[in-house]
Amino acid sequence: MSKLTPSQTSSPPDLPHQQPAEHELPLHTPSTASLLLAACIATIAWLALAAQTDITVHRMLARGLSVFDGIERLSSYLTNLTIFAVALCFSCVAARAGSPIGRFFRKPPVVTAVVVYIVFVGLAYNLLLRYLWTPSGYRAVLNECLHTVVPVLSAFYWVLFVPRFHLTLHKTLLWLIYPLGYLCVTLWRGSTSDFYPYPFIDVGELGYPHVLLNATLLVLAFLILMAVFIALNHRRAH
Repeated sequence: MSKLTPSQTSSPPDLPHQQPAEHELPLHTPSTASLLLAACIATIAWLALAAQTDITVHRMLARGLSVFDGIERLSSYLTNLTIFAVALCFSCVAARAGSPIGRFFRKPPVVTAVVVYIVFVGLAYNLLLRYLWTPSGYRAVLNECLHTVVPVLSAFYWVLFVPRFHLTLHKTLLWLIYPLGYLCVTLWRGSTSDFYPYPFIDVGELGYPHVLLNATLLVLAFLILMAVFIALNHRRAH
């Protein structure tokens, strides 16, 4: 029997450290509860968005404007855009969508980003805007679905069913594209139409210095909320 050479007996060289493969949601053996909750969130979000679209379009038509004007006004609000993102994301999760866009929205970092967005919307509304108007009837139910029910259920889903995941600084910074992009586009649209969807970014009433200060405070609040979710993610068991 031939002798093994030292190179044959030595251990193989260390391989570069590889990050574990990123899971998709729900996991390979999803619980019935995770699927039902994702489907519930998606259903409420789609119904709320449809109802809000109907209200906004009819309001604009009553003013002699077009359906396109109604859709444009609808897209001016961060709430509506974020509800759409929630509806799309949790539809992909509930259906276990295998398409490229479905697999994208099922990634834990993406689900987490969407949850952070909608929780931020809920907090901003309930802390800053709730007492500016008092809807009644089904408008009140719709308002609560948009700003309380969907944010709370989304946060519950994240706590219960999103596993710990690896989060790089690059991925974290990408979360800022959505709120910063919305802010820039809204200020640009407001400069051309003189319509600002929220009073704290109304340049016509407050002026740019005050609006930029308010925007900076909102971005800082969003960063704090991001930090809370990131800290909770790192404290989860592997």
